[in-house]
Amino acid sequence: MDNTVTLVGNATRDPELRYTPSGQTVATFGLAVNRRWQNRQTQEWEEQTSFFDIKCWAQMAENVSESVQRGTRVIVTGRLEQRSWETDNGEKRSKVEVVADEIAPSLRWATAQVTKIERSAAGGGGASNSGGGGGSRPVANEPTN
Repeated sequence: MDNTVTLVGNATRDPELRYTPSGQTVATFGLAVNRRWQNRQTQEWEEQTSFFDIKCWAQMAENVSESVQRGTRVIVTGRLEQRSWETDNGEKRSKVEVVADEIAPSLRWATAQVTKIERSAAGGGGASNSGGGGGSRPVANEPTN
């Protein structure tokens, strides 16, 4: 069964860039998706906003961190992934996130300048330590796939 989704919306917060204990790069940000339609009975326009948590890994995480800010309109294609955990109080929680395969700027109301990055000979990836200062880095969960 395929659970691929494509969403178009605005980033609700700047991406947060973190690193797993093994050094993989991960970025997360929120996305607001608006749906607008005309009510056939009242002829009034109605709107619904849905909010999603977006997660991306490796080089895409670094690119998103440098390219997307709160308010940026983006197109996200990815898969739905449900995550479950237990709080310190023993309460069970779960949430659905979108693990992005592709993220692109929407050019509907904006322009963009794309800068291609060079990939390393090892296949370009997410385990580089490009933090710069050598201080502590935020830690994230490893991907489950």
